[in-house]
Amino acid sequence: MYFSRARLRPNATSSREFWKIVTGPYQIHSMIWDLFADSENRARDFLFRVDTTQGRPVIYIVSQRRPVYQGDVWTIETKDYNPVIFPGQKLAFSLRANPVRTRWTEPGEDGRRVQKRHDVVMDAKRAIRKGNESASATFRMSDLVQVEGVRWLQERGKKNGFTVEGNQVIAGGYRTQSFPQGSKNRMVSISTIDFSGLLTVDDPDPFRLALVKGIGPAKGFGCGMLMVKPP
Repeated sequence: MYFSRARLRPNATSSREFWKIVTGPYQIHSMIWDLFADSENRARDFLFRVDTTQGRPVIYIVSQRRPVYQGDVWTIETKDYNPVIFPGQKLAFSLRANPVRTRWTEPGEDGRRVQKRHDVVMDAKRAIRKGNESASATFRMSDLVQVEGVRWLQERGKKNGFTVEGNQVIAGGYRTQSFPQGSKNRMVSISTIDFSGLLTVDDPDPFRLALVKGIGPAKGFGCGMLMVKPP
């Protein structure tokens, strides 16, 4: 695996490529895809996350291939990424995720049921309002994000070989983004939570897979990349 960091070059704004990229998340996704576009039939084998440092975007990428870039907007630094993982290991982590739960809908007129994703924060907020209208007015949104976000992460941890304790994780930065996707400008909406804290590795094999495959949906829009380091 490889870990890469992409930063804007000092003269990036003078490039046509820059002004195509900065129009939205889908354009950033397309730019990153181009770094690995050696075949039209190639499945996505990378994760990425976009952060901001001193008002400028910085992109972190984990990939199974080394990125190839020939433009004049980004400086890309790449190194081998083969973390040593063992049971019981404590790691500091950072994760931007799209926390959702999937449930079956009620049967429609044709009798069919479909699976639908539900934002865990909004889902919990609706449940509080439904159960007690006055309670919802006093429940702080930040508390809801913390409680429901950590609960979702603990559920994912069981499937991905790690454990997190609620008092060792901060869940915040909740926001919802809507943007057009593709040539038909179909609107896409995703919600994200930023997690940081400490985790314990329980099973190295699924944990290594999580580092490569990511956690949760919306990976094509910068979610799911688990960044770890010694505490």
